[in-house]
Amino acid sequence: MADKKELYGYEEEDILTLEFDDGVEEECGILGVFDAMGKEYIALNPLGTEDVYIYGYKEYDEDYELIDIEDEEEFNKVVAEFEKLAVEEA
Repeated sequence: MADKKELYGYEEEDILTLEFDDGVEEECGILGVFDAMGKEYIALNPLGTEDVYIYGYKEYDEDYELIDIEDEEEFNKVVAEFEKLAVEEA
């Protein structure tokens, strides 16, 4: 049987595991990293869903940080930018 990750079209290096404050883990495929309003953001797709999670993103030498977007106005602008990019790639 094929590995479940192969079924979703992501390579192993394009999957990361989110761990939420309540200890729940969720594997997500990386849809992409993009710029909006002078910052970097990352779009993630929880495996087996059509959902998209968007976080602020900072990359370091060999690590990265995901940052919750607390400001609703910023979040809405970032989502609009992501949707615009997604339409351009379709």
